[in-house]
Amino acid sequence: MVKSSQRRISDARSLRAMAHSVRIAIIEQLAVNGAMTATELGDRLGETPANCSWHLRKLAEYGFVEEAAGGTGRQRPWQVTHLGMTWGDEDDGPVELEVQLAGRALTDVLVAREVDRLRESQVRQADEPAEWRAASGQSQSMLWLTAEELEAANNAVRDVLMDKFDRHADPALRPEGSRLCAFVAWGVPTYGIAEPTPPAAELTASGGES
Repeated sequence: MVKSSQRRISDARSLRAMAHSVRIAIIEQLAVNGAMTATELGDRLGETPANCSWHLRKLAEYGFVEEAAGGTGRQRPWQVTHLGMTWGDEDDGPVELEVQLAGRALTDVLVAREVDRLRESQVRQADEPAEWRAASGQSQSMLWLTAEELEAANNAVRDVLMDKFDRHADPALRPEGSRLCAFVAWGVPTYGIAEPTPPAAELTASGGES
């Protein structure tokens, strides 16, 4: 049974199992289109059914997909177990180095995939209707923020995106004319550009000595 909640991944082996472009593509297809066979996935992804079948078995081994009802062999349909996943630092303590490295590897695969998606959208933009050209966009900023403000900004973006997440599980909630759209966001400190602003107490002490 597909769970609409997101799966929390906290072990290195599961993270490494997902860090593969074909497996990410399979998960996307199943999450968006529902149960599919290895043959159907192969047609969508330009892969052989045998290759898709092998990746499906690996994903099933780590609990990312499961067999759906009906069919046998490569005509057996598969479905995702969750409609999303999260990983990274938790409030309950430090993350082991092996888990950190595996998480970075998965993030690298996902970022590369999203960059490819952005490039494809730019190539296809001229063919889009005017309203979709106007609606699409990219944003980039560098801001001076405290750790609390950075966390609040990341949470605000996440809340906006998750507000529409239930439309994945229930097509009846999707407005007429809606399309599957990609959003990618990260808010992180920069390195090698500017030094952090000293704490107020340190500024006061420096001022008093001058």
